[in-house]
Order: sequence, then structure tokens, then C-alpha cells
Amino acid sequence: MAPVRPRRPAAGRKTRGGVQWRFTLDLTHPVEDGILDSSSLETFLKDRIKVNGKTGNLRNVVQVGRIKTRIHVTSEEKFSKRYLKYLTKKYLKKHNLRDWLRVVAADRETYELRYFQISQEEDDEEEEA
Repeated sequence: MAPVRPRRPAAGRKTRGGVQWRFTLDLTHPVEDGILDSSSLETFLKDRIKVNGKTGNLRNVVQVGRIKTRIHVTSEEKFSKRYLKYLTKKYLKKHNLRDWLRVVAADRETYELRYFQISQEEDDEEEEA
């Protein structure tokens, strides 16, 4: 039988009330360029995040807040970082920004929106042809 590996603990932090999950979306580059509005993404997340299988049911379990170009999502119940990425990608697709922006994990608790790197060589080849 294969050895059993111990599971890595979730990204939650212990507080007085229990474990708390905290994630951040860094929107610095698109907001500075005027492509993205951080307040509309914040309202989108507030409307779309599901708690116990229902949207608009945030109560005091999940808090979504915005500070300048960063959006912080804090949850008292288990919350998936992957779910936050899914909702962000859904927002980008809805606003036709998915072709230019991608969601990248900057560290264990942070996602960052970056531009796709389009190489200059491809453009040069198209101009020569």
C-alpha cells in the first residue's frame, strides 16, 4: 500500500471566531490604464458569490471590500481561491476583456490581472508577408 502523505493545511488563518479565508485580487495595471473599473468588479463579485448554494446570500459570512486597486474577499466559512478566479474570469469574459487580460496567482493568497505577452516577432513576420 502506498504511503499516505499528510494534507497541506488550507490557506485559512485562525482568529478568535475561528478560521478565516482571505484572498486578494490585484487590479493595478488594468485600472491604471483605464481598461477596467474596480468598483464594477466588486459589485459583480458581491452579486455572484454563492454561500450555501444561493447567490446574494453573503450575510456576515463573506465580505468583499475594495481599497484603491485591490479587492479583498474575506470569508468565515471555507472559500475556494479557485472559485474567486472562476468569477473573475467570468467578469472578464462578460466585458470582452478575456482576450487581453489573464488571472495569475501572485502568491498563495493573491491573484493578479496581467496582460497577455504578445511577442514582437509574430508582428514582424505578419508585416513581411
